This record gives sequence, C-alpha cells and structure tokens, in this order.
Amino acid sequence: MIRTITVINRLNETLELDLFHPEKSGFAIEDVTGLGPVRASINLAEFSTIDGAVYNSARIPSRNIVMKLILLPKPDIETTRQLSYKFFPIKQRVKLVIDTDNRLLETTGYVEANEPIIFSEQETLQVSIICPYPFFYSSGPGSEQYTTFTGLEKKFTFPWSNESTTTKLLKMGDILKNQIATVFYAGDNEIGITIEMEFLGDVGDLTIANLTTGDLMEIKKSRIIAITGNQLKQGDKVFINTIKGEKSIILLRGGVETNILNALDKDASWFQIIKGDNVFHFDTTEGLVNILFAVRNRIIYEAI
Repeated sequence: MIRTITVINRLNETLELDLFHPEKSGFAIEDVTGLGPVRASINLAEFSTIDGAVYNSARIPSRNIVMKLILLPKPDIETTRQLSYKFFPIKQRVKLVIDTDNRLLETTGYVEANEPIIFSEQETLQVSIICPYPFFYSSGPGSEQYTTFTGLEKKFTFPWSNESTTTKLLKMGDILKNQIATVFYAGDNEIGITIEMEFLGDVGDLTIANLTTGDLMEIKKSRIIAITGNQLKQGDKVFINTIKGEKSIILLRGGVETNILNALDKDASWFQIIKGDNVFHFDTTEGLVNILFAVRNRIIYEAI
C-alpha cells in the first residue's frame, strides 16, 4: 500500500502528500496512474514468405505519471491551487519519492501539464509528469550497494557496544584482499555499475571480468601512457561508469580529471549486472597488490 508521495521541486523544496492525512498538505490524492510496469514497444519484421513475424528488438519508452488531486481549503482552495504551481511548475524538473509498505522508491520527471478544474463544486487538479527513465530507483538508506574487493570494509556503526571487559569485540572495519567477489543484485532489471579503483603504486594492464555474464574489460597500460604521459601510479584513482547514457572512464590524478576512454580495448563489454549473483574478478600484469577495488551500484524496479 502506498503511504505517501513526496514531491521535490527544482528548488529542493518538498511537499508530502499523505494518503491517510491529506489535510496536512491540502491535497487529497484521488487517483494516480503510471505506477505499474511501462508497456514495452516490441519491434517485429514481417516477411511475405513466412507466417507471422520475426522478433527484431524491444525497448521501454518513457514513463507518464498522472496524478488527480482534490484541493482542500488550507487555508482556502485558492491558496492550495496556487501552491500546486510551485511544486508542479510546467516543463520543470521534479522528483517523486514514493513510500510503500515495503519499498521506498524515487523517479525524476518533467511536468507536462498542470490542469486545475476551477469551475466545479469539487475543485480538482490533474498533473502529468513525463519521466524519461522508465524504472524506479530504490531510495533512502541502503538504496546504493557498495561491494569492497580490496580495501577497508567499514564496520563501525551506531549504536555500538563492546560487551566485554576482557575481549576486544568492537570492529572498526575489515581489511579485504579479494580478486574475486560477488555483487548480489535484487532489482527487477539489469543496470550498470560504477567501478572504483585506487592505486598504491605502479600498475600494468588491467583486466576486469563479470564471470556470471562472460563480459570483459581491458585497460591497456600503453594507452594510458600515450594519453597521460605515465602509467597508473600511486595516488591515481580510476572510475568506470557503465550506466547506459552515462558511460565513461575517468582518471583522477593530482586533482585533475582526464578522460581515458581510449585506453579501453575495442572489444570490451560495458558491464550490466543481472538479478541475483554477479561474480566479478580483476587482475593486472603488474602490481596486483597496489590496487584497491570496489563496485558501486543502484537498484531499480519496474513498478511500485
């Protein structure tokens, strides 16, 4: 069951629409459409010599969320209606955070229409929001997963207690040294990841593989030298973003960001993790102990 829908406008101001206590906001939600899975576009090719059609491709278009709201006198109908123009401004960007019994999800869209019905006994408002990305992101604490392969895995959280006067039970963190680890993904649809690497010394050719899907990435030492004048070395950080529409490989050296996309092997695959276990492995031709490696990813769902 949906409990609240929070609207965040371009100025980062928030309006919480409580389904059980609409008097708090002045807006009572009568209906919301567009919260289920978006209808897919299936592309088929027809041939004169065979029956039916042949599957070509499929895609999911943008999401259209339409909210029908009843305006309540807080302190009067006119004030409430004008408040809607602040939180649903035409063509502007808004974020919706939807709180349900077992999920907290968010999506971002642009206001297509804000249509008040003024001359009626019960004044209402219909808002249409176009969300370019058709999926919902998990929101709130735990919405982003962080898997450490090599480095310090943080363990120190509040509340805490040692619960012993003789034995040291309190952990600040664990030092991990794994070339291979599992990224467990619970989302509904595949999604890209961000690979974060920090280097404690010189490193050679890098190889990263998703053993579950068979995808592989190789970053060549010779191309790094050609782009930057030096191989990967102490203090360098590399960020690989495989999210569709955001793909990039950035080297951070001495506070300066450099695009090193051309260092990637031409046959490389851009990782997309799938539901369940995704086993990743990394290696290098030189300086394996000099690599701190971690994978970061968000979680997406098809519907509320």
